[in-house]
Amino acid sequence: MDEANRKNPLETDGRNPLPEHLAARERALYEAAAELERLTDQLFGAEGAGRDCAIASEDPIDGLAPDVVPHEALSHKDAQVHHHHTHAPVSRHEHGHHLLQVEDLSVGFRMYDEDAPFFRARQRFVEVISSLTISVHAGEIVAVVGASGSGKTLLADAVLGLFEPNATVRGRIWFDGELQDAAGLAALRGNGVSLVPQSVNNLDPLMKVGRQVEGFAHPDVPHAERRRRRAELFERYGLSEETAQLYPFELSGGMARRVLLCCALMDDPRVIVADEPTPGLDLDLAVRALDDFRAFADAGGGVMLITHDIELALRVADRVAVFKDGTVVEETAVANFASPDTLAHPFSRALWHALPEHGFRDRNVGEGSGKGGFHA
Repeated sequence: MDEANRKNPLETDGRNPLPEHLAARERALYEAAAELERLTDQLFGAEGAGRDCAIASEDPIDGLAPDVVPHEALSHKDAQVHHHHTHAPVSRHEHGHHLLQVEDLSVGFRMYDEDAPFFRARQRFVEVISSLTISVHAGEIVAVVGASGSGKTLLADAVLGLFEPNATVRGRIWFDGELQDAAGLAALRGNGVSLVPQSVNNLDPLMKVGRQVEGFAHPDVPHAERRRRRAELFERYGLSEETAQLYPFELSGGMARRVLLCCALMDDPRVIVADEPTPGLDLDLAVRALDDFRAFADAGGGVMLITHDIELALRVADRVAVFKDGTVVEETAVANFASPDTLAHPFSRALWHALPEHGFRDRNVGEGSGKGGFHA
């Protein structure tokens, strides 16, 4: 294996320049906090500043070991089992690689101890995602299910290269067979990978929604074609042409989510990362959105569907990745959720028992997560 594949392209030390997506206000707040820390050093000395982070993990991931074979170099000897996960029968592996592959991803943050006195708070390291591995193959939908607040949205941000300035990120991400670094992931946003974000606040409050959707088309696409494509998507999701002239604050919650979905589909991406895409939609529109994800995957794309709604996940997905305590504890075919006996991890079996048809026996679902409850 060459040196390029041994290095850890996503590794950061938490002191990277602020990413471009941060607003000027957030940048100023971060710089002000750094200045406050410097002044604290002067007033109370290094002991009060607490510059040495208390690393949560004793064995932080530090790049690939020399004897680890790159993911793309491994052959697919079995159509159903590979890299410790199952394949959906519809998945395709052109040129021997997965469409999106995340390996050994860890994301943590340098934070101040909230229980310490304000001017003497020590920094500590909190790892939110730990040694996570997941894949999305061409032709399939992978549902990431788990407790609310367990870090699933942080996984979506990492795939898109959206790293906060105090983040420490380690791991490897391949897209379409190419190993990516942080700059590569940023270049893929809207140009190969599209996000359906969880919050409708991602819409620009000062721009009419029609222009926002059209702006997600490739720059080389003529304006008339952008408008035609946007009108087609609006019609599909029950948005009138007049909606294009509205600002986000004039939309209902369901309308805003439909607009976000249109933004993601505007430029025919290879992969869609959908972070809780259906809350606020009525049943018919939610089913239509899921059907569009299914059609997108059937045409050769890949979908990472992040949700706490396991019923929704089982309805549309090919595989399910069970997320708990910042990592994937089980990645299995949807068919294995037919019985708890075919599920390997206790948390997966607890999710099965929490489904309505199994009597809502959810008293053990949230135990040990420390991140919030699960909603079936």
